[in-house]
Amino acid sequence: MKKTSILIIFMTMSLLSYSQDWFRFSDYKADNERIIANKEYPEVVFIGNSITEIWALYHPEFFKDNNYCGRGIGGQTSAHILVRFQADVIDLHPKAVVIMAGTNDVAHNDFWVAPEQVVKNVIAMCSLARVNAIVPIISAIPPCTSFVWRPEIKDAGQTIVDINKELKAYAEANGIVYVDYHSALADENMGFPKALSDDGCHPNPDTYYLMEALVQKAIREALTK
Repeated sequence: MKKTSILIIFMTMSLLSYSQDWFRFSDYKADNERIIANKEYPEVVFIGNSITEIWALYHPEFFKDNNYCGRGIGGQTSAHILVRFQADVIDLHPKAVVIMAGTNDVAHNDFWVAPEQVVKNVIAMCSLARVNAIVPIISAIPPCTSFVWRPEIKDAGQTIVDINKELKAYAEANGIVYVDYHSALADENMGFPKALSDDGCHPNPDTYYLMEALVQKAIREALTK
């Protein structure tokens, strides 16, 4: 499937779903029930927004071959992800969870959220994971300097850098593995190089191979700590 088609499909689904199910519990409800009923628990759950959702669409073999589970939903803020953390992560009993959240907070999706609240929401997810014997892995917010759906926002690049700095500091202080996608992917302007992203926010299919190498290393480190 062409990458432009995938972007259009998930954006359309996001708009339709929000009108009926604000936190989108229904998106993965059937698959979650199947996993729980068959006790086919994943090794790792990837939870996040459209960047995580598209990852599973572009590279389904990465998730299948490694017994990983994608639980990304387009358009969601860190608050949305926190609310569905029980249903889409804890109930699936993974060994670890890869948390990627914050892009849509910076984009002011639905409402403005202070950068420090994004960090607090990610910290809350880490706490929930640890209480339930799940190893948390914190992902840096990938680079982005502007949003096609929020062109009025001009300081996205620096805001993302600032949030990532706080996420990394929390991870280091609490013995949590941090996956630094931003440093690996950003150009000198704190954004995606054109070769890595068509819209400046979502990685291209091949860009996910770079991210997979980083996250695989992080998962191995986290599970052997």
